[in-house]
Amino acid sequence: MRLVRPSTPTILAAAALAVATLALVFAMTGVGVSASSKRMPSAASTKPRAYGILRLNRKRQFPASAIPRVARAKRADRLGTLRPQDLQLACPADTVELGTWCLASSTYPLDTKDRGRNDFFFATQKCAELGGYLPSAAQLIAAAPKLKISSTIDDNQTSAAVDEFPGDGLRDQREMSSSLITTTAGGSAAGSIGSTPGSKGDPRQGEPDPVPLPADPAPDTLQYITVYDNHDKGGFAGGKPVSSPERFRCAFNKQQGESEVEQ
Repeated sequence: MRLVRPSTPTILAAAALAVATLALVFAMTGVGVSASSKRMPSAASTKPRAYGILRLNRKRQFPASAIPRVARAKRADRLGTLRPQDLQLACPADTVELGTWCLASSTYPLDTKDRGRNDFFFATQKCAELGGYLPSAAQLIAAAPKLKISSTIDDNQTSAAVDEFPGDGLRDQREMSSSLITTTAGGSAAGSIGSTPGSKGDPRQGEPDPVPLPADPAPDTLQYITVYDNHDKGGFAGGKPVSSPERFRCAFNKQQGESEVEQ
């Protein structure tokens, strides 16, 4: 019997078929034969992976997490150097939030040198210096159920600011408000700018020279209303001349940025 030797083309065709078969097996099993096999698709997933197959959701849409964010979108999360929480409104430290505004959790601590000087002028200017304002009588009364407003010695010490130190006596306490009243009729009851010596009338109008009069910038007839806790109900505690000292606390508007808020 004579053996027929396969021709060279036949051998090459068989070798090519064997290589193709191996490549198919490697592709189906995930077994790589070279560095390029690392780039072959892995199992489908909803999470983006390098050289992976991304699975769509039920609406045939890409998951939002699969969409890369460009540099401008990342910068859009900030306003300049500010973060979203830097733009939120919050109360300053040591204050209590009361809706859209804030109130100091305690009365203003006077320095020794300022004792007796804390009249209406001092209080309003000090609150402005701190970035706030002197609260009205209505605001103090509204805050009574939530803050320890100054009160009488028989009030609840856990919900009101009560004098607890008998060393200097025991006194009922109240607080200054920005609400003003006058005790007499007439414009002069609210003070007077007076007329400074040397003032002249308008000659074009034929005005006479004003008669010199002393100024009265802090009349006793102009008084601020005081408020006390009154067992969390709030109450009016009478008026005091604007030149009289009294305990006070400051109110504030909410401000931007993360702040510690006392609740």
